Amino acid sequence: MRFLRHSLTGLFLLAVTLGLFVYAAAMVRDAVVARLSDEPFSPPARERVFTVNVVTATPETITPTLTAFGEIRSRRTLQIRASAAGQIVELSPEFEEGAEVQAGEVLARIDPTNAQFALDRAANNLRDAEAAAADAVRAVALARDTLAASEEQAALQQKAYDRQIDLRDRGVGSVSAVEAAELSAAGARQSVISARNALAQAESRVETTANEVNRARIARDEAQRALDDTTIRAEFDGTLSNVAAVEGGLVTANEQLAQLIDASALEVAFRVSTAQYARLLDDQGRLLKAPVSVALDVQGIALTAEGTITRDSAAVGDGQTGRLIFARLDAARGLKPGDFVTVSITEPPLPRVVRLPATAVNADGTVLAINDSERLEAISVRLMRRQGDEVLVRSPDIAGREIVAQRSPLLGAGIKVKPLRPAPGDAAQAAQPDLVELTPERRDKLKAFITASDRLPDDVKTRILAQLDADRVPASMVERIEARIGG
Repeated sequence: MRFLRHSLTGLFLLAVTLGLFVYAAAMVRDAVVARLSDEPFSPPARERVFTVNVVTATPETITPTLTAFGEIRSRRTLQIRASAAGQIVELSPEFEEGAEVQAGEVLARIDPTNAQFALDRAANNLRDAEAAAADAVRAVALARDTLAASEEQAALQQKAYDRQIDLRDRGVGSVSAVEAAELSAAGARQSVISARNALAQAESRVETTANEVNRARIARDEAQRALDDTTIRAEFDGTLSNVAAVEGGLVTANEQLAQLIDASALEVAFRVSTAQYARLLDDQGRLLKAPVSVALDVQGIALTAEGTITRDSAAVGDGQTGRLIFARLDAARGLKPGDFVTVSITEPPLPRVVRLPATAVNADGTVLAINDSERLEAISVRLMRRQGDEVLVRSPDIAGREIVAQRSPLLGAGIKVKPLRPAPGDAAQAAQPDLVELTPERRDKLKAFITASDRLPDDVKTRILAQLDADRVPASMVERIEARIGG
C-alpha cells in the first residue's frame, strides 16, 4: 500500500511539473507574438537647423590687383672688355666684385709702352708733314714773287722791243738791234712761262703736303686712340659684377674683364597668362601703363618699390606661354638684378562688383543666399576676379542679400539656417596688426641681430630699428626676426 501511495504521489508531481512547463511555454510564446505584433515607438521628427556665417553683398567699384612673380633686371648693363692686348699694369682698388664706381673713374690700365711709342712716331710724322706743308706754302709765295718779277721783266723787254721797232721805222735803229730786242723779249716771255710752271708745281705741292698732313694727323689720332684704349674707365655710375681681371695678368683684345650694372636703372620682368594680359589692354589693344609694386621679403621686412609698365615682349618664345611684361622701377632701394620678387599690378576699376570670401562661391558659379524665412537659396553669379582668399563677383540678384561665407557639402537650397552676423567692430579689429611689448633684453637682442646683419641695406636697417624702438612692436615682425635668429 505504501508503494502504491508513493507511486501515485510521484505521478501527480510529474504531471504538475509538465503542466507548469507547458503553461510557461505558452506564456513565452504569447509574449513573443505580442512583441512582434506591436508597432515601434518613434519620437516626432524635428527639422535640423545649421548655423552659418554670413556676409552682406554690397556692390561697389573695386580696383583689382593682379599678382605675379618676376625677376629684377638692369636696364643698363655694360660689358667691360679690353680694347687692346697686353699686360695689366695697374688695377683700381675699387675694381672688385660689388664695388660702386663713378663715371669716368679709371678701373684698369694695360701696358701703354707700345702704344706710346706708336703715338710718338705718329706725332713726329705729323710734325714733318706740317713742316713740309709750311715749306710748300713758302715755295708758293716765292713762286708768285718770281712770276711777278718775270712778268715785269717781260714787260720791260717788250717795251724795249717796241722802241727798237720804232727806231727802225724812223731809220735810226739797226736791224740787228731789233732782232736782239726781239730775242730778249722772247726770252722774257719764256721766263714768265717757266715761273708760272714753277708756281703751279708749288701749289700742287701745297695740296700734296696738305693731304700728307691729314694722313699724319689721322695716324696720330689712331695712335692716340690706341693709347687711350689702354686705360679702362667707367662709362657711368654703377656696380661692378663678374670681375675676372688681376693685376699683372695678360689679356687679349675684346676679353671681358667685368660687367658694370647701373643699380639705379632697374626694371622687373614678369610673365602673365594670356587672359590676364588681355585685361591689361585698352580699347585700342595697346598695353596700359598701369602702376605696379614689387616686394621682396628679407628677414621679415619687405623691400618694396613702385613702377610703371613700359612694354611687353615681341614674341612668346619657344616653349613659353602667356606674355612677358616689363615695368620700369623708381627708386628701387635694396633690390638687385636677379632678385625674385612678387609683383602686384593695379588693373582698371571694376564697377558694380561684390567682394566675397572665396569659400562662398561654388564650383558651378553659385552662392547661397538667405531668404526671408531663413532658408537657403542658390543664386548664380559671374566670377570677375580672384584676389587671394577673396573673389569679386557680379550679379544683380545678390545686392543687399546675406550670403553664406563658408559653404559645405551639408548646405544646399531650401535648408533652414541660423545666420551669424559679424559685429560692427570685428572688421576694424582684424585689420589692426597685433602689437606686443618687448622686454629690454629681448629688444636689445633683436636690435643687435639687425645691426650685425650684412644682407640688409642701411635704409632698411634704420627703418627696422626705428620700429623696434617703439613701445609696441608688430608681433609678426618680431616672430620673423626671432625665426631668423633661431635658424
